Amino acid sequence: MKKILLPTDFSDQAEYALKVAASLAKRNGATIYLMHMLELPSHLLSGDTNLNVPEQLLFMKIAHERFEKTMNQDFMKDINVEITVETHKAFDGITQAIRQHDIDLVVMGSSGATGIKEMFIGSNTEKVVRTADAPVLVIKNAIEDFNVTNFVFASDFTDDQKLVFEQAIDFANIYGAKLHLLFVNTPNRFVTTAAAEKKMKDFIVGFEDFKEHELHVYNDDTIEHGILNFSRSIDADLIGMSTHGRQGLAHFFNGSISEDLVNHALRPVITFKI
Repeated sequence: MKKILLPTDFSDQAEYALKVAASLAKRNGATIYLMHMLELPSHLLSGDTNLNVPEQLLFMKIAHERFEKTMNQDFMKDINVEITVETHKAFDGITQAIRQHDIDLVVMGSSGATGIKEMFIGSNTEKVVRTADAPVLVIKNAIEDFNVTNFVFASDFTDDQKLVFEQAIDFANIYGAKLHLLFVNTPNRFVTTAAAEKKMKDFIVGFEDFKEHELHVYNDDTIEHGILNFSRSIDADLIGMSTHGRQGLAHFFNGSISEDLVNHALRPVITFKI
């Protein structure tokens, strides 16, 4: 992990994420690509540059002043940082930066979304989780010292999850974390404990890069509730799972467990796109 993208709007949640990104960068000798998307008023994007330049320069100056304040904080010392200010829409700029810099990990802050806001508006974080080619680590709260001892990897343990699991192992190995492989049983897709455990044992055959792990079958009314409740029961430091990158009507009707977790979990969540 050598390239970490951190989109920031200079909010408290973005700073929480930046502290985690800084910790990861120091541990891995990585570069942080610190990016701010200018949310310019619509008239500044009209194309009439003769009228827009003074106001654009003002917004740019404010952004760089905020960056200077950010870089002067103690937790940012001795980290290689690349700073960019863009005028794209936030989501477009983030996806473009992931490809442009061949990003290994995106770290984002989020305050979550619920109710009508969650249904009709969503968040940039949710969109990035759904579509990003790189793993996305979402941070909701202040973490004094980010360390992963217990890492829950939730899955249905089908073959298409194996590449995702390899990425989860790599992240767990950064911290020497114990992986808790979790299969959630629900009334709508119930299987016996014996069958679930066999599926999990068959799934991990051939993986040699991880040793510290446990297999868990947990019963709950929904997959999301099962993941959240199990993670709470072991005081997990991190929850990981895949996202299928659903788009359009498929996403609207089927939803996404990973996006629901990003919205509702208080613990850090990392997603890996299939």
